[in-house]
Amino acid sequence: MTVKEIFETMDYGPAPESTAEARDWIAARDGRFGHFIDGAFTAPGDGFDSRNPATGDVLATLTQATQGDIDTAVAAARRAQPEWEALGGQGRARHLYAQARLLQKHARLFAVLESLDNGKPVRESRDIDVPLAQRHFYYHAGMAQLMDSELPDARAIGVCGQIIPWNFPLLMLAWKIAPALAMGNTVVLKPAEYTSLTALLFADICQQAGLPKGVVNIVTGDGAVGEMIVAAQVDKIAFTGSTEVGRRIREATAGSCKALTLELGGKSPYIVFDDADIDSAIEGLVDAIWFNQGQVCCAGSRLLVQEGIAGRFHDRLRARMDKLRLGDPLDKCIDVGAVVDPVQVQAITRMVDANTAGTMHRAAGVLPENGCYYPPTLIAGLSPADPLMQEEIFGPVLVSCTFRTPAEAVEIANNTRYGLAATLWTENINLALDIAPKLAAGVVWVNATNLFDAAAGFGGVRESGFGREGGWEGLAAYTRPRAKAKPLPRIAPMAGDGAPTDAIDRTAKMYVGGKQARPDGGYSRPVWGKPGLLGHVGLANRKDVRNAVEAAAGASAWSKTTGHLRAQILYYIGENLSARAGEFAARIDAMTGKRGGAAEVEDSIQRLFTAAAWADKHDGQVHGVPIRGVALAMKEPVGVIGALCADEAPLLGLVSVMAPAIAMGNRVVLAASGPFPLAATDFYQVLDTSDVPGGVVNILTGDHAEIAPPLAAHMNVDAVWSFSSSDLSGDIERASAGNLKRTWVNNGMATDWRQDHSRRFLQAATEIKNIWVPYGE
Repeated sequence: MTVKEIFETMDYGPAPESTAEARDWIAARDGRFGHFIDGAFTAPGDGFDSRNPATGDVLATLTQATQGDIDTAVAAARRAQPEWEALGGQGRARHLYAQARLLQKHARLFAVLESLDNGKPVRESRDIDVPLAQRHFYYHAGMAQLMDSELPDARAIGVCGQIIPWNFPLLMLAWKIAPALAMGNTVVLKPAEYTSLTALLFADICQQAGLPKGVVNIVTGDGAVGEMIVAAQVDKIAFTGSTEVGRRIREATAGSCKALTLELGGKSPYIVFDDADIDSAIEGLVDAIWFNQGQVCCAGSRLLVQEGIAGRFHDRLRARMDKLRLGDPLDKCIDVGAVVDPVQVQAITRMVDANTAGTMHRAAGVLPENGCYYPPTLIAGLSPADPLMQEEIFGPVLVSCTFRTPAEAVEIANNTRYGLAATLWTENINLALDIAPKLAAGVVWVNATNLFDAAAGFGGVRESGFGREGGWEGLAAYTRPRAKAKPLPRIAPMAGDGAPTDAIDRTAKMYVGGKQARPDGGYSRPVWGKPGLLGHVGLANRKDVRNAVEAAAGASAWSKTTGHLRAQILYYIGENLSARAGEFAARIDAMTGKRGGAAEVEDSIQRLFTAAAWADKHDGQVHGVPIRGVALAMKEPVGVIGALCADEAPLLGLVSVMAPAIAMGNRVVLAASGPFPLAATDFYQVLDTSDVPGGVVNILTGDHAEIAPPLAAHMNVDAVWSFSSSDLSGDIERASAGNLKRTWVNNGMATDWRQDHSRRFLQAATEIKNIWVPYGE
């Protein structure tokens, strides 16, 4: 095409990117790669081909890891970890800076290799993936530098097993490796089977940067290798991938004491209000769904358009789709490249072909004859319940429905089992900031989409997983408290026989929905103390758990109250408990046979006052992200929290859990101390006289082993904590996999309840939602 023809037609001419350096790098290793273990590449072994999805050509042959390879890599990481952590934050920062600079130095090579291996347009690799990967290493180098001063009570977890997907191979590697190394951990990382080459190039620059041996280990292979890493003797698993696999990992790691973070699937809403700038919203939508061929966990794949503009919007969207350029990902003029593998093309085709609802429009561009391509597709006129509106397609397919009011938009947007990201477009800032907090998502973009930065944590809620990547909140997943915990022995209740000396029957009920309730099963057990029989308590069963969770779910208005109001009520609880301090102290001494009741009551009062003090001060942040705008990190309540309270501290253990949770706007279902429950049943009266709304606090009595399974499995419970002396950690984590709720369990280790752990409880009682708000004309 001549220059004259280009001006006459205004067509794009080809702008191919040279692949020579990338192919030379592959050829220098004879096109065969082993693993990177203990600072060196192993000899290539039996394995599989890595292909260019745009052409089907073989790029290289990779090695399938064996159990022996995994064991060797984990052992190397284990040997290296103490010295790496002992190097200190400043020493580790120098290595991370070196890695960041080498990523910059080899940026073009990484971008081309990524597009060859993955099929995404080289413009996206060059302008988004590689710069963001560099940013994560620079940012976390600074985090390492600050660790000693800003996180003095934190230390590394140890060896981290990390499993990443094929849609953002290099960027996901940076999200995982940079914070782990910054905090003093070592890693064993498995890249996706389809896209391992940039991870192996990263291993190359680890050698160039002089990274100590064993700090980073990279093993290649299929899903079986991921299963080996999950089962290996590592201290943490970090996984990004499908919800189904994430659920299996949660079940596999249950009771293993391994820390776990999951960044899983999504079905993100893209909401367009009738006052939106339609052309801008359409350009944003192009980025939201056809960026990386729609193979993005947070892709704006569910378009919700207000009825008044739906016709115009869809017409303009179809016209814009027909202008999208499909073809060779190494052509810098291409908008949509190749899907990663024929298997993925088949999966997308199968889902779309099974749909019979709505009207479908496919982009007018001609697909290349060879390679893994799927046309940009719009299916409009669906209902919220249609399968394509609910299930993640993970391809260049956009589905759409309409709404009438903002309230309906929120309802449809939240009508999903996922909760990763959301986008909304409106020129009304009041509407935007009203809707954003109501969306069940870890990230919300206002008049923009797909904004990411290392300073702003990324992650989801619901079945989109738990944990955050990036920011201060992302570091929590790679650190643990410096203090060492001691084993917690099983605490048994006192035994006895006979009747109360005054012949008065005292049978405490449970506390559900602000009222005392008899146990559904009608069973109770005696509580003995040093003076003799102190009374009876009910034994909660599955139905009691259901009733308590239902009451907590019905008290959702508590989450919308102000921190000031919650603080007043917590102060009121503390004051009322203080007025009865002597009575509670005597009760604790009678049940436990010890003399620490007065101190425990005083500590409980202080925990209430501390939680009240934090209720309106546990603020979010405004992250310093490199855009003209702000990223607001808002701290929101988790929702309904179920907790097995400490057996050894019958009042303090309950109050220490309850107070921070409700201070942050959560509602709680608490299983009282098993052996010493009467302090909790006496506490009902304090709650009744302290203006606590019904359903905010619900207390059950009985055997923790009976209460834990239905509580952890309940789909309306958002998090489960356990501090029981009956080690039920594995059962709780396994049961929590149903809706992938957050868990915090003691793994049979003791908690020093005399110490104030309020900050840890506040962190566990909040979700971070990052709301991005660009500004300017």
